[in-house]
Amino acid sequence: MGAGKRWFGGASLGAAFLMANSSIGPGFLTQTTVFTQQLLTSFGFVILVSVVLDVGAQLNTWRILTVSELRAQDLANRLLPGLGYFLAAMVILGGFAFNIGNIAGCGLGLNVLTGMSYAHGALASCAVALTLFWVQEIGKMLDGFTKILGTVKILLTLGIAFSAHPPLLEALHHTVLPAKLSAAAIVTIVGGTVGGYITFSGAHRLLDAGIKGPGQQDVVTRSAVSGIVISTFMRFVLFLAIVGVLRHGAVLEADNPAAGVFRSAAGEVGFRVFGVILWSAAISSVVGAAYTSVSFFKTFHPIFARYERACISIFIILSTGIFVLVGKPTQLLVFAGAVNGLILPIALGIVLVAATSRRLMGAYRHPRWMLAAGWVVVLIMGALSVPVLVEQVGALLR
Repeated sequence: MGAGKRWFGGASLGAAFLMANSSIGPGFLTQTTVFTQQLLTSFGFVILVSVVLDVGAQLNTWRILTVSELRAQDLANRLLPGLGYFLAAMVILGGFAFNIGNIAGCGLGLNVLTGMSYAHGALASCAVALTLFWVQEIGKMLDGFTKILGTVKILLTLGIAFSAHPPLLEALHHTVLPAKLSAAAIVTIVGGTVGGYITFSGAHRLLDAGIKGPGQQDVVTRSAVSGIVISTFMRFVLFLAIVGVLRHGAVLEADNPAAGVFRSAAGEVGFRVFGVILWSAAISSVVGAAYTSVSFFKTFHPIFARYERACISIFIILSTGIFVLVGKPTQLLVFAGAVNGLILPIALGIVLVAATSRRLMGAYRHPRWMLAAGWVVVLIMGALSVPVLVEQVGALLR
């Protein structure tokens, strides 16, 4: 038990922060602001629903992968030859969409801090991300880097929320009994929190650290729940800050609405603080997206593992190039959440089917209540995500 606790303070907490920081990216900040503007205090209900769906997705995925001792794509290939390649393609596509949005967030953050254009900010941040990968060993860098940035984001946003004086009682009331509902908000928030590559980011990090097998499930569960708690706490704090400034008559900018929250709550100082939060969220999400997306194809052939850093570099450079060419940062950030909201039920469904295979799982029997919870997530997200994605595609093309 003591060894487990010591370990949980290291790589396990790093895995939790990797998952949480991957979800607390620029999309997180932008999506939360956009939908809080629409739903006001009822957005608390969306957060509550997303927590339930997040737990159903993450606990199943982390337990099944670590017990099987296989990455998601390898587990899928053993379940049905070729299925792993399909799953990898889906996750890489979602990760690529996320990373374009992440780079866009970097550009937005540096624009706030320095006034440079979105494109130049994106190019500068691309250089920083590449340097992080090439300077030191990836695993140690991720564990330390994500912990520091996660702490900074939480503390800074707490200060802004406190200064905004949100209507706490009304927010809590509508978190349980909402006055408005939005399927688009649920799909986008869940997709942005645990969809696409984020579903597997922490589990793959644990496998890389050698934490696997039925004997490690208590540690795995604590790590998964910690990641969900971190991201949920951060979203609720940001939600309260947004509601607070809106109730005080703030009018948020269309191109960068989250920036208006911090400017209204704390003036120009708050605006600069937002730049720090947005850039740190974006650059850490670039790290998480690239690391996990590359992990999905590096086991397919030894050449990918041998040149892992080069693959990660290419991934980041391509993401940056597409953003510089396409633009539309706010639309891309919301669109990325919708894309990964659709990928989530597909990926989770494959993992749940694999969990019932004795050939793959050996003597381990996955709890029935967890399987049931997982299939509920698949059904809900599958039913809601297609029309929402169609709607977001239309918004992006307009």
